[in-house]
Amino acid sequence: MLKFVAAVLAAFVAGLSSTALARPFTDASGRTVEIPDHVTRVLAAGPPASVLVYVLAPDKLTGWVREPGADEKAFLAPAVRDLPTFGRLTGQGGTANMEAVIAAKPDLIIDVGSVNATYKSLADKVQQQTGIPYVLIDGRFKDTAATLRQVGDLLGVKPRAEELASYAENTLKTLDEGLAKLPAGDRPRVYYGRGPDGLETGLAGSINLEILEAAGATNVAASAGKGGLTNVSLEQVLGWNPDVILAASPKFAASVKADPSWASVTAVKEGKVFVTPGLPFGWLDSPPGINRLIGIRWLETVLYPETFGGDLRGDVRRFFKLFYQVDVTDAQIDTLLKGAAPAAR
Repeated sequence: MLKFVAAVLAAFVAGLSSTALARPFTDASGRTVEIPDHVTRVLAAGPPASVLVYVLAPDKLTGWVREPGADEKAFLAPAVRDLPTFGRLTGQGGTANMEAVIAAKPDLIIDVGSVNATYKSLADKVQQQTGIPYVLIDGRFKDTAATLRQVGDLLGVKPRAEELASYAENTLKTLDEGLAKLPAGDRPRVYYGRGPDGLETGLAGSINLEILEAAGATNVAASAGKGGLTNVSLEQVLGWNPDVILAASPKFAASVKADPSWASVTAVKEGKVFVTPGLPFGWLDSPPGINRLIGIRWLETVLYPETFGGDLRGDVRRFFKLFYQVDVTDAQIDTLLKGAAPAAR
């Protein structure tokens, strides 16, 4: 009898301990998820989440969605360069293996980005299959500071999150103050070209062009409608006649400058064709995560060189130290900004 009572009591105490070690969290989709009080291992469901967990708590990141290339690893902290690759849970044709996800033994799965019924359903399904808490975090760029604070709280790194959130707030404040001094007519019309031929772009409201719109520029492709990514024709781009062309591919940037078909475009005639920096993560896009914060500083230099002063190279050095926890050399900054900045006068 005494043994039975002791067993019941032990089970009761264990239950209390389990409850004490968990807390309810309401994610961006409205789901209430029980989160461990002390999260030590996090699996990222997609690329934006990988970046977010890395900059906040690299020691808690279980692995990458996609293995970083050698050129990317050079700009990542040594401790995370060779983490395992698990694939992605989100997006079309998710590549993550559920057995590998479970074997990674994460305390938490985080997805950051758009939040809709599809992502909510996926989160419920994966959580049910694995038993691992899965939360959805709204990844809208304008809410970057709030996102950092929210996830920093989840991961138990509030001081670190506050430092990064303050950087984000100051960056956007400086941008808004500068834009307030610029008449609408002085803001450039921009075409963003993805792929080797540059004929994939983002429509109005595309998350891929979120920071271009935040930077006050006009996305010329917005006239083609609202949505995500789309393919366009050369004739359409010529008709839009952008003031600036941002090229995701160096190959596209080079072809634009050399191909007579593009010669009549204002951006080409005025030498305003720039490669969008992409190491270790995209500065404008790919992925649409907090990595785009340094893209704001870069866009200020490219789009409004006479309005926003300062030292871009120094800003890059500080951002990489604060967010990616790496010291970049002058030669590395040259690599990062190759083809991406106006020629020095």
